[in-house]
Amino acid sequence: MDEKKKVVSIEDRIPKLKQQRRKKANRRLIFLLLLFFIFIACILYFQSPLSHVQGIKVLGNNVYSDKDIVSSAKISSDTNIWKVENDEIEKRIEQLSEIRTVAVKKQFPNTVVINVDELKRIAYISVENDYVPVLENGKILENSQSTNVPLNAPILFSFTEDKSLKEMIKAIEQLPEEVLNAISEIHYDPIQSDEFHISLYMNDGNEVSATIKTFAEKMVHYSSIVSQLLPDQKGVINLEVGSYFKAYEQEGAEPDEDNEDEKNTEQ
Repeated sequence: MDEKKKVVSIEDRIPKLKQQRRKKANRRLIFLLLLFFIFIACILYFQSPLSHVQGIKVLGNNVYSDKDIVSSAKISSDTNIWKVENDEIEKRIEQLSEIRTVAVKKQFPNTVVINVDELKRIAYISVENDYVPVLENGKILENSQSTNVPLNAPILFSFTEDKSLKEMIKAIEQLPEEVLNAISEIHYDPIQSDEFHISLYMNDGNEVSATIKTFAEKMVHYSSIVSQLLPDQKGVINLEVGSYFKAYEQEGAEPDEDNEDEKNTEQ
């Protein structure tokens, strides 16, 4: 009796085993077919325009146009998105003189995002009849000359691309906006006792005699110094050693060395 039960039991299991094997075979076939279609889809994708760069976003640029940045990146709608090398593009764009840093990333499915950080134009140098921008790193952009008088930054005279210019730019960057906007011209005017001596011409008609070494520290008090003067009183504010004011002989005249009208403006 036990032997019959065993025989029946085995016979009952055979169809189930066949069915399980058939299901496994079907699943394997479906998996292989799926891989095949994915492989075909990938081939079609890489050979179609869908894999090409369809959009380029440029962020953070003010000096350079989107066209300038994209041109330097050397990518176009013919470029395959998977052949875009972020590091190589960043190196190309960083060759632009007014670019500090660049970050490039690919955005699914076919967009390239270029984020740039530009160097600021801190001042302009007068070269003959032109005005040349000076960047915050002290570099002079000789290829960006303009005959228009800059309105948003002081004009520098007699400076060259050396230590004095770099120190001057650092000092200018530390000034409050209201003081910076009050400066019209800065002349590099070294004397025997001070190779960093400068003379400033202010928009309010005053002049300032200072040294680059302490310029930022003392010039922040300019508004306070001027507030102590009479409204129609103009002259030279000396910030070299201490702070004192020496009025012109008359409005619009050059300062007179023998003028005794001096006012202490020590801060």
